[in-house]
Amino acid sequence: MASTDALIDSLTEQVAPVSPGTVGGRLVSALLVGSVVTALAVVVGLGLRPDLSHALYGSMIWIKWAYTLSIGLLAAFGVAVVARPERRALGWLWLALLLPIALLAALATGQVMATPRDGWPTLWLGHSWQRCSISVALLALPVFVAILRALRSLAPTRLRLAGAMAGLAAGGIAATLYGFHCPETAAPFVLTWYSLGMAAAMAIGTAIGPRALRW
Repeated sequence: MASTDALIDSLTEQVAPVSPGTVGGRLVSALLVGSVVTALAVVVGLGLRPDLSHALYGSMIWIKWAYTLSIGLLAAFGVAVVARPERRALGWLWLALLLPIALLAALATGQVMATPRDGWPTLWLGHSWQRCSISVALLALPVFVAILRALRSLAPTRLRLAGAMAGLAAGGIAATLYGFHCPETAAPFVLTWYSLGMAAAMAIGTAIGPRALRW
C-alpha cells in the first residue's frame, strides 16, 4: 500500500494546478481563430452582399443572425461542458436549442400564411438554396478544426457528443458569417437551408469526434 501511495505521489508531484478558466480560455481562443479564418473566406472568397449597408436597416437580417448565432453560442457552451471529464447532463441545452428553432418556425409559418400560394416557392427556395447548406457546412470547417484542436488539449470523455457540439457550434458561427454574403432573409429559407447546413456540420462532428478526440 505504501508503494502505491508513493507511486501516486511521484506521478502527481510535478503536475501543475489547472486554472479554472483554462477550458473557457482555450475554447474562446479557438472560436476566435476559426471565426477569423471563416470571415476571411467569406469576404475574400464570396464577397459581402452589395446591399449590406441598406439591409442592416431591416429586421430580417438581424433575425437571421440572431437565429444562427444563438445556436452557435449555445452549442459552444455545450462544448465547454463536455470538454471536462465529468458527465454533466445536457438535457437543458437541447431544450434551449429548440427555442430559436421554434421562434423562427413560428415566424416562417406567419410569412407563408401572409404570402399568396404562388409566392411560396420563392420564400422557401429563394435564389441560392442549392449552395446555401453546402456553403455553411464548408465554412464551418475552420472553426470546427480549431475547436477540435482545443478539445484535444482538454479532457472530453463523451467523444461523439463533443464532436457533435463542436460541429454545431462551428456551423452556427459559419452560418452567421455566411449571412454577410447571402441576401436571403425569408424565414422559411433560413429555417430550411441554414438549419440544414448547421445540421450537416453537426453530423460531420458526430462522425469525426470519436476518432479525432480519442486519447
